[in-house]
Amino acid sequence: MLKEVDAVTKLYDFLLWMIPKIEKFPRSQKFIIGDRIENMMLDILELLIEAAYSKNKHTVLKAANLKLEQLRYLVRLSKDLKLINLKEYEFCAWPVAL
Repeated sequence: MLKEVDAVTKLYDFLLWMIPKIEKFPRSQKFIIGDRIENMMLDILELLIEAAYSKNKHTVLKAANLKLEQLRYLVRLSKDLKLINLKEYEFCAWPVAL
């Protein structure tokens, strides 16, 4: 079995922290922005796990990096719409910068 990759662990922990935050989004945004963030994070997690087991890591990591960039903008949008506060946004900055 492959040793767990640090990026996978960090993203998993970030998901554990972010999902309850998304649950507190107003109903009007929970199912639009919240679902997009959650699904994107799960997609990135899947890609990172795939990369850990893949011989062609470059292609998979390139796809994960693109999704990560998209996630950055959704998290920033959440802050600008006041769905998360500035302190929460700052906390998001380190795992999103995996």
